[in-house]
Amino acid sequence: MIVFGIVGSGWRSEFFLRIARAMPDRFAVSGLVTRSAEKGAEIEKTWGIRTFRTIDDLLNAGSSGAAHAGTATGFLVISVPGSVACDVILEAAGKGIPVLSETPPAYDMDKLLMLNERARGAKVQVAEQYHLHPAHSARIKIARSGLLGEVTEAQVSFSHGYHAMSLMRKLLGIGYENAVINAYRYPSPVIAGPDRKGPPESERLTAPMHEFALLDFNGKLGVYDFIRDQHRSWIRTQRIIARGTRGEIYDSAIKYLKDFRTPLEFGLIRKNAGEEGNMEGYYLKGIMAGDEWIFVNPYAPASLSDDEIAVATCLVKMDEYVRGGPEFYSLAEASQDAYLAMMADKAMDMGARFVTQTQPWARQ
Repeated sequence: MIVFGIVGSGWRSEFFLRIARAMPDRFAVSGLVTRSAEKGAEIEKTWGIRTFRTIDDLLNAGSSGAAHAGTATGFLVISVPGSVACDVILEAAGKGIPVLSETPPAYDMDKLLMLNERARGAKVQVAEQYHLHPAHSARIKIARSGLLGEVTEAQVSFSHGYHAMSLMRKLLGIGYENAVINAYRYPSPVIAGPDRKGPPESERLTAPMHEFALLDFNGKLGVYDFIRDQHRSWIRTQRIIARGTRGEIYDSAIKYLKDFRTPLEFGLIRKNAGEEGNMEGYYLKGIMAGDEWIFVNPYAPASLSDDEIAVATCLVKMDEYVRGGPEFYSLAEASQDAYLAMMADKAMDMGARFVTQTQPWARQ
């Protein structure tokens, strides 16, 4: 049983609550910290968990606050606005409790540098989930398998900022290498689609910014191409491309050379239960690549979205890390992706080339 506490009561916290509700045999929430007693009462009624006003209150409650008797909080999920995340991470880490922080861990360079310095030695990981999405996980596995040869180009048109940088780095197989960045932005008129509150209530013309950046990592090229409401838009298509010397991934299509005269191709095929005449319930079984399962859903038959599957994997990997396992998305790695996103923003603002510099966390 993975038992964790949550600090924060916003929209993102509900992902962790839904996961625990969907799989009560695997996950339990020991309690949630929110400063608002009114919000706390609402959460207790809706989710059936205890809420607390401070981190100390939650930790001092011990096993009595957990959903299962005899269990205690293994780690804290910090799900608060980025403007205050740094302070809350340090507060929790200072109490000796492992921390899984939502992204980003900080919004500016001063706080990123301070956080990495002061949190050194603490057990802190970051819940960057996009590379753990089933389809992205499959693409990254193929990109790193050698099937495509050396991957030298990755185009990411899926999500914003640091999320995109994370996918880009993992597809390219790079760590803390510096980049030469050329970038720009411009308004892209479109009829508004759904937002966090749900579908649009009327037709409304908006002009979200279209952000475009080229990041040259010494010969490996990352392309960031994103319209700010794209991840929820009904009419703007997401796109992932990874190109190597022997093949490429284009969304769900994979083409490669068996030898220099023999091109082959296959697709990534989602396999769901509950479709057509299938009566097994509705959930993702996995993703097939040709005749092989390249991703098998470890949470079936729970009915979870791709994002929830990825967040659940963050929780599982965090539990393994707390028990002595490897890091899976460290504070240093999260800081690098946040830094690259900040520098791309700076290049857009300047309308000129920008060159990144090696940061202290890359040497830790």
